[in-house]
Amino acid sequence: MTETRSENVTWLTQEAYDRLKAELDHLAGPGRVEIAKRIEAAREEGDLRENGGYHAAKEEQGKREARIAPLQHILSTARVGEPPRTDGVVGPGMTVTVRFSGDDDEVTFLLASREESGAPIDVYSPNSPLGSAIAGKKVGETATYTLPNGRAAKVEILEAVPYGGF
Repeated sequence: MTETRSENVTWLTQEAYDRLKAELDHLAGPGRVEIAKRIEAAREEGDLRENGGYHAAKEEQGKREARIAPLQHILSTARVGEPPRTDGVVGPGMTVTVRFSGDDDEVTFLLASREESGAPIDVYSPNSPLGSAIAGKKVGETATYTLPNGRAAKVEILEAVPYGGF
């Protein structure tokens, strides 16, 4: 299963699309009905200020609703298939190996959406500071990006190949 983002398109395998669509259908349909029933049952127990069941159900409702919006966005921009990829050029769906400036260690990761799960290697988002900085770069090129602490970090692209699968 592969999901990667490229500009305003989310590339999904059929398996990933079906999985996310089923999750959305459940959350927006039976999931909403189920949580509404739990809230109503807890409401009937009386004083809401001291009703742990009510507060837990409302919190669960918030978590479910917070998941629905990103799922709707992903599916509305989804294209089923493989993103265009070129060996040696960093982009979504590529296994990328980089070396950080001042460090001899190499780091290899899959450049893909955070929705990707189950990959046997680390997954970095194309929208992350590192992912954004290296997108479109070729093997041998360097990129600079800003770390969370505000400092700049430099990486050299050592390899960029299409991800072999799950």
